[in-house]
Amino acid sequence: MTDDPISLASPAFGLLIAIELWVARRQGRKLYRLNDSLNDLATGILQQMTVLLLAVVVIGAYVAIYETGHWLDLTAQNPWTWLACYMAIDFIYYWFHRWSHEVNFLWAAHVVHHQSEEYNLTVALRQSALQPLFSSIFYWPLAGIGFPPALFAVSLALNTLYQFWIHTRTIDKLGPLEWVLMTPSHHRVHHGRNPIYIDRNHGATFIFWDKLFGTYEPEGEEVHYGITTPLASWNPIWANAQYWVELWRSAARTRAWRDKLLVFLKPPGWFPDDLGGFQAPPEIEPNPQKFDIDYAPAIGRYAVLQLALVLVLLAALTFGQADLDRWLVWLWAALVSWGLVDIGGLFEGRAWAPRSERLRLIAIPLATLPVASHGAGWLLPLLLALASLVSFRMTALTAASDRLDDGRKLGVDEPTHSP
Repeated sequence: MTDDPISLASPAFGLLIAIELWVARRQGRKLYRLNDSLNDLATGILQQMTVLLLAVVVIGAYVAIYETGHWLDLTAQNPWTWLACYMAIDFIYYWFHRWSHEVNFLWAAHVVHHQSEEYNLTVALRQSALQPLFSSIFYWPLAGIGFPPALFAVSLALNTLYQFWIHTRTIDKLGPLEWVLMTPSHHRVHHGRNPIYIDRNHGATFIFWDKLFGTYEPEGEEVHYGITTPLASWNPIWANAQYWVELWRSAARTRAWRDKLLVFLKPPGWFPDDLGGFQAPPEIEPNPQKFDIDYAPAIGRYAVLQLALVLVLLAALTFGQADLDRWLVWLWAALVSWGLVDIGGLFEGRAWAPRSERLRLIAIPLATLPVASHGAGWLLPLLLALASLVSFRMTALTAASDRLDDGRKLGVDEPTHSP
């Protein structure tokens, strides 16, 4: 079993998303698009797999530093230790988050969270697969100070869980709470691509860090969400890779070796003189259009069903990894990633997606055979039944996909940023 509070909180996330959907409908507002929300969940799943596969780096380093030697003998039985740990985490998070918006290579590991052009609770789950590898380093000094690993892990999880509910448009400003806490209004500003909102309100639980260090901006003009150059893709792998590719291309094109390094160290929007120099964030265009692609209703229903199957695979990985050989964990992680890419391809009307899905549905039962020999035999018939349930939909899905005009986009041209 896993003790990860984020994984254990997943049912609560689902319930709160359902409540937000209900509230939005009561308010007469459309805050969700299926393709966008499933892409949010897909990137979040990729991040959870990163933590799962690389736990030694993400968590083990903190434990190793603490056990090697620490300055203070702090105890979890003292409530002041908990308060100090939580405040220290929130302070460190502010600076890590701020620098993630001000340093290109850190932005490349954070940009995924800002790519959605919607703002709802699924966006809270939209996370970069690489960010845990970077953020964990910032917390290592807490191990040297002497905050016990278990206390640190719980405090960090609580800090992360707090940030879930602030990703909503259904809650207006909250009066005096706005003076101290990070609220939905404050965080909506943070996700805005309006020039006045960019790089503002970086805190997690508390807003006073931003007020103290000069990055606070209250919510005023209408917020337009997303990044200044839209991702224009539902592919979660490409979502994680796209900005890295841009940085490497810029580094390869510029002539001076110093500039090749600065490409990764300067803020987003910075370019060497031979590549045109700094590019300021553009003003919001009149009647801005969101990236979207028309798709048949059958594809939407199929994508939801497949994401449910992906979540079954992820749950089996999360809660059963201790009983599996490491190569099996990596194999199943590959199957999960494969499914997420296929879902994005189906929403984009890609011709390869239905064929790839057929292959994946064959691979899933085959991949469960070695698992059965590891004491998880119950999983084989379950996955076989789920794969059989969705397989019969492939013919109708292919026909629906073939009828789609691949160029029939809503508000955009062909998604040139998608591989």
